[in-house]
Amino acid sequence: MKLIGTGSAIPSKVVTNAMLSEFLDTGDEWIIPRTGIESRHVITNETVEDLGADACRKALDMAGLRPEEIDFFICSNVVNEYITPSLSCIIAEKLGLTCPCIDINCACPGFIYAMEIAETHFLAGKVRNVLIVSAEEPTRMTDWADRSTCVLFGDGAGAAVFTKGDNLKGIRLNARPDSSKIWQKRTLMPTPYVTKEESDVPLQMRGKEVFKFAVGASTTEVEALLKEVGLTKSDVSYYMVHQANLRIIDAIKKYLDEPDSKFPVNIRDHGNSSSASCAILLDECNRAGLFKSGDILVFSAFGAGLLSAAAVLEW
Repeated sequence: MKLIGTGSAIPSKVVTNAMLSEFLDTGDEWIIPRTGIESRHVITNETVEDLGADACRKALDMAGLRPEEIDFFICSNVVNEYITPSLSCIIAEKLGLTCPCIDINCACPGFIYAMEIAETHFLAGKVRNVLIVSAEEPTRMTDWADRSTCVLFGDGAGAAVFTKGDNLKGIRLNARPDSSKIWQKRTLMPTPYVTKEESDVPLQMRGKEVFKFAVGASTTEVEALLKEVGLTKSDVSYYMVHQANLRIIDAIKKYLDEPDSKFPVNIRDHGNSSSASCAILLDECNRAGLFKSGDILVFSAFGAGLLSAAAVLEW
């Protein structure tokens, strides 16, 4: 497949580190050295489904396609207010899509996992055009009295349209199942028969262990995938790395021995927007005119599961 359109949408509310210091024992001096984040966009009166639909409309407009020309719609999302119907169905209704649609919950690498699903449909000859959206509101997952987690995240949506082509050169997906590193639980509706203990727990992270996993998974999978598709690091134009933490990105740069110029970043004013991270970064770089025909983009993302993924795409 090949990419023909991108779009993104972010909430209007910008929350700076100084604003967080009004109710948390934190600020620039604590947050920036640990994360590289200076501000983030946070949902207020928006809904994640409206952000997702807005990102999709922009991607469709760039691709020059009408909703009825989309054959398959994939939505990557960790959490939203709806249990059912799926977020993909809700966004599809807003867009006027009539194609099959599914949700996936692969946390931060969800955009790349969705690319893999789309590619398999292209290879099977079942689709002509596929729309992917990553729509996330991780700020609704954290305890806003816990500075170790709430300062990290921002909300937003990113979308991409793919059509038939030969620009996706390869994808690698990886899972190291471990629910103890990043997790959150919520209680369901009660019944007269439930006797097990249940509780609502906000997002929990073992930071050092997640850091180690992220750097290790990203670097080894990127190197393995480049070898698999017959490319070297010198062939890579840009690394589109999940914007989780600037220290993680810096560690990946150092390990790969690649220059800063190959690593676009937007974490400073976005924070970690889960699976929307790579998709938003892609759209912003695209609309800024960063890419030229023939550029090799390497995507890498990692997160809860523990899951990780890498992809190589020719522009």
